[in-house]
Amino acid sequence: MMDNSDKALNEKTVQAVLRNFFTKEGKLTHLPAQLKKKLIVLEHLVSQLEQGHSYSEKQINEYIKRVDDDYATIRREFIIYRFMSREDGIYTVNPPEMWTRWDSLN
Repeated sequence: MMDNSDKALNEKTVQAVLRNFFTKEGKLTHLPAQLKKKLIVLEHLVSQLEQGHSYSEKQINEYIKRVDDDYATIRREFIIYRFMSREDGIYTVNPPEMWTRWDSLN
């Protein structure tokens, strides 16, 4: 279990990553290469979608295009790191306990 100092450090880490990889207008500058930072960015993006809601591929593409033109890569990363599941072209936001957690990596 995390104590308050761990939570504060995690929140500082998240804010620093978001500041470094998003413009003031909310556009993604680029997807981080480092896994922890990439997961923070992906979690931030997917957390703005409705959990358990089903989206068409077109809807997911349009959502991602608001922040980055490379929607195919980000959509694929959502699946790889279990932020979303895909079946028959329908994308569903997974519950957070299924997500690959950046703060559990070494």
